[in-house]
Amino acid sequence: MSTSLDLSRRRILKALSGAPLLPLAAGSGTSFLLAACGGSSAAIASTDLASVTFSAASFNGMAAPTLANAAAMATTTVASSLTASYSDGTKQNYALAYETFFITGGQVPNGTGGTTLSGGYYDINNQPIADKSAAGNPQFYSDCPDGSSLLTLSNPAVAGVSGNTVFAVVQFEYTSRDAAGNSMYGRLPSPIAVLTLDQNKTTGRLSLVKYSNVDTSAVHGLWITCGASRSPWNTHLSSEEYEPDATAIATNAQFQAFSQNLYGDPTRANPYHYGHLPEVTVNPDGTGSIRKHYCLGRISHELVQVMPDERTVLMGDDATNGGLFMFIADAARDLSSGTLYVAKWNQKTAENGGSADLGWIKLGKATSAEIKTLADTLGAADILDVKTADPSDASYTRIAFSGKSNWVKFMPGKEKAAAFLETHRYAAFKGGSLGFTKMEGTTVNARDKIAYLAMSYIQAAMKNGSGGISVQGPNAGAIYALNLKGGQTDDTGAAIDSQWVPVDMAALLLGEDLSAPDALGNLANPDKIANPDNIKFSEKLRTLFIGEDSGLHVNNFLWAYNVDTKLLSRVMSCPAGAESTGLHAVDDINGFAYIMSNFQHPGDWELTRDANGNVTGGLHSKVYATLDPLEKQNYRNLQGAAVGYLTGLPTLG
Repeated sequence: MSTSLDLSRRRILKALSGAPLLPLAAGSGTSFLLAACGGSSAAIASTDLASVTFSAASFNGMAAPTLANAAAMATTTVASSLTASYSDGTKQNYALAYETFFITGGQVPNGTGGTTLSGGYYDINNQPIADKSAAGNPQFYSDCPDGSSLLTLSNPAVAGVSGNTVFAVVQFEYTSRDAAGNSMYGRLPSPIAVLTLDQNKTTGRLSLVKYSNVDTSAVHGLWITCGASRSPWNTHLSSEEYEPDATAIATNAQFQAFSQNLYGDPTRANPYHYGHLPEVTVNPDGTGSIRKHYCLGRISHELVQVMPDERTVLMGDDATNGGLFMFIADAARDLSSGTLYVAKWNQKTAENGGSADLGWIKLGKATSAEIKTLADTLGAADILDVKTADPSDASYTRIAFSGKSNWVKFMPGKEKAAAFLETHRYAAFKGGSLGFTKMEGTTVNARDKIAYLAMSYIQAAMKNGSGGISVQGPNAGAIYALNLKGGQTDDTGAAIDSQWVPVDMAALLLGEDLSAPDALGNLANPDKIANPDNIKFSEKLRTLFIGEDSGLHVNNFLWAYNVDTKLLSRVMSCPAGAESTGLHAVDDINGFAYIMSNFQHPGDWELTRDANGNVTGGLHSKVYATLDPLEKQNYRNLQGAAVGYLTGLPTLG
């Protein structure tokens, strides 16, 4: 056999294997390759198979699991597949599956011959934070893994890798409760870790070799990290959502508990240090370093998207009375300085989620360093005065803030501090459309110059005219499409220095509310999206992946939407009560494609009970008795959750 044919055969084997759990058992050697490629031995002898390339993909969706298979409802279930089309006209079907790196709360290798607690919490001195409500005071760990990034470096230096070295960054949003059942939401500093993975060179399978907790003490710890993205320059762009209100911090018991757990002092943490964009750089030894960018606005940061120019950043804002924010960096691959804008929604239609042309209001230009200095030195009273009842004083301006009315007055000379540290209030004051409800992930289809944005719920603020937004749409939410163009100007008439500015916005996909619960208890149509959250676009698959954070679906799903064929396919079902998180679509890591996907808080049951504790209703009332014991068995008594990925994708080269 010639060398060229041998290389071709290995390429085709790689294309057919892609990742573990592919249907290799269907045959072996040449006979399987021929069957898979639709050829013959004569064709192999005369054709350079290396010229056969991937051309298109179609996901074959799965049915939603039901109580007839309760075990499938109580775990991560994948019964979907992908049909790949190739340049020679052949097709191949790939069965998908799910593989975990770990369930949080388990011991994982730390790279030094020992182990560490996955998802474990640490204070400002990198000492474990103990759950004092439990016997023995064990270390807290998260049941809520979220944003993930998969990447490689040119010079990895981690021992124990036999194949290719691949790194993943995983952040942990919060832990739901302590051992006594008390809510711990937002009361612990969010951990973030770098995983070193061993990639099998033949199958693409990823195995955990090392888990390294990132030291966040230099950035004052992390506050409620949620969605994330990988930057074009190979770093992990994290998030801090639901920024603590600095004007009411003295009565914020949640933030005081956070400060106590982080610093050992309930008054030490500064609210202006949180609500920013952290960036993690992975080091060759499998550790990570972190910095926070203070100049992208202090908002409820969710999943940001950097455009192909490596300067323009579109940001989700997971808030009530949220806004669509855009940051344009002064230099490519450097988010430490630039200009911040907020969108103005100029409504065109109201039905089906509505549509609008977008204008852009300039909020300010700054460096991260100068805003960090302002955060260190200013208190809320130095920046603005806020009233929560009408002061009957014309010097105050009424705005919508966090679902309520505020009357605000900004201090003279403190406009820059207001723009970057009191961004929600200042953006509303400047005329931005602060009326979006739970605007979650953003992503980009670079070829078509279209951004996509997840609106988890279409609720009161979007329907009552806040910020000029008054639309009709389902509580189950929507995905919006935004066309991107250059040549735009801001509210002052100044040119916006970017070719990737959103100029309009219209609903692309809508959920569907049900007038009454279905037989399983769903409050939204289970065959359509509900409350989209994480979204990521694959250029080669031409597919928008959508993860749900739904209080309307009994099981949350991961969807694949082909933007060319308009086919929506259910790819995966999460355990009932869990949220689909950590989504990251990767077209090529050493020739293999991956869909990273986590879930969080399994068995987070939504129930109503009577005075005796008996279940009387709620989203999960019809499945709770059956699924609760199964999920407790699967996920550490509902205190653990999975970090992992979908296997079975072909190579996309």
